[in-house]
Amino acid sequence: MPTYQSFTELPLWKEAVDFAAEVYKFCEDGKLKTDYRMKDQLRAAASSISNNIAEGFEYSSKKDFVRFLTYAKGSCSEAFNQFTILYKAEMIEQSQYSYFSSKATELSKKIGGFIQYLKSKTK
Repeated sequence: MPTYQSFTELPLWKEAVDFAAEVYKFCEDGKLKTDYRMKDQLRAAASSISNNIAEGFEYSSKKDFVRFLTYAKGSCSEAFNQFTILYKAEMIEQSQYSYFSSKATELSKKIGGFIQYLKSKTK
């Protein structure tokens, strides 16, 4: 694995930012456009993923980075949960639910894999 000088070089951070940007755009369409509370919660959860990756990286401690990656993983689950609620409440279509919930799950798995990789590395 290459050594990264900045969190902005991390492919995982870039993917999390792209996910948050997609969620932001998505929230401006359909029924969600006027559901301000859910829109804010969903955007917060989505942006929290990349925020935690960035913040954890900057502590320059593997232990702290792993802790913040765990928070990022939790934010993936929060976003997944909110998309599930929206789908069950018939606020979004099945195709939208499938797309965003699978993106959140995929990102969570990648973060989990990165956590395991960091934990397995010797000091």
